[in-house]
Amino acid sequence: MSTVSAPAPTATTGLSLTPKVASDREKLSGAAKQFEAIFIRQMLQGARAANFGGDDLFGEMDQTFVQMRDERFAEIASDTGAFGLARQIENHLAALLPADAAKSAKGK
Repeated sequence: MSTVSAPAPTATTGLSLTPKVASDREKLSGAAKQFEAIFIRQMLQGARAANFGGDDLFGEMDQTFVQMRDERFAEIASDTGAFGLARQIENHLAALLPADAAKSAKGK
């Protein structure tokens, strides 16, 4: 019986055994996107709270589905930058990063 072994990670394979540490700018970008997603979810929740007199097709049974759909929409909108709020927050707060992080931010 033969054994199969994977090649050892090298610089040519692009694999690394050490975890990648996110830079301050990457952390800021992630936090800004998360904030944008929360903001969009809150907007959608507020919009759905408005009662225009019509009943939902399934009543309250579909509330869980609507919430899940809104959460997914908010995540997608934030990841794609459709609203642009995360980008504005990131650019504004990048000025508060230490000087070495700000230099790498200009290259972005």
